[in-house]
Amino acid sequence: MVTKPITMTVEQFDQYAALPENADRLLEYVGGEIYEVVSSGLSSMIAVIVGAAISAFVLPRKLGFFTGSDGGYMVAGERYMPDVAFISRTRQAQPHTEGYNSLAPDLAVEVLSPSNSADEIATKVANYLSAGTIVWVFDPIKEQVRIFAPGKPVQLIPRDGVIDGGDVLPGFTLKIAEVFDAAK
Repeated sequence: MVTKPITMTVEQFDQYAALPENADRLLEYVGGEIYEVVSSGLSSMIAVIVGAAISAFVLPRKLGFFTGSDGGYMVAGERYMPDVAFISRTRQAQPHTEGYNSLAPDLAVEVLSPSNSADEIATKVANYLSAGTIVWVFDPIKEQVRIFAPGKPVQLIPRDGVIDGGDVLPGFTLKIAEVFDAAK
């Protein structure tokens, strides 16, 4: 669930996010508006399942770093907190330590919550793509995934389909039905 957005500049957002009373809040800056992000139980569970699969693949291979829903990234001048994200060691040698990583992730996973607006998701996807990020958008209601990659048409992966890690996570696969079944 996302609360009503407040319009402000990115500089105002950075100051607002740095206030002590906001230390425990998950905040995003999307399209000139600040959002406090609160996921639904189903969306959160799907994100954890996907994150666990990515971590099980990434960790033994030492491919890079991944974050959960409280890992922030600067993307096209905005501040995003994808549900799961991955950045390769070739782009970033050490995990970031600042609140919002100055590098966009190689892969961002967004799991739709009931209150996500179509405009918010479209803005985030467009900005991720402009930063070179691949985006997997999981839809818990339709039980499908849309994959967005820079310069490529959108792929719609149905419930019985499989996600391929492509160039970002070569060799990684994830059966969509297993994700949604595990969340039931």
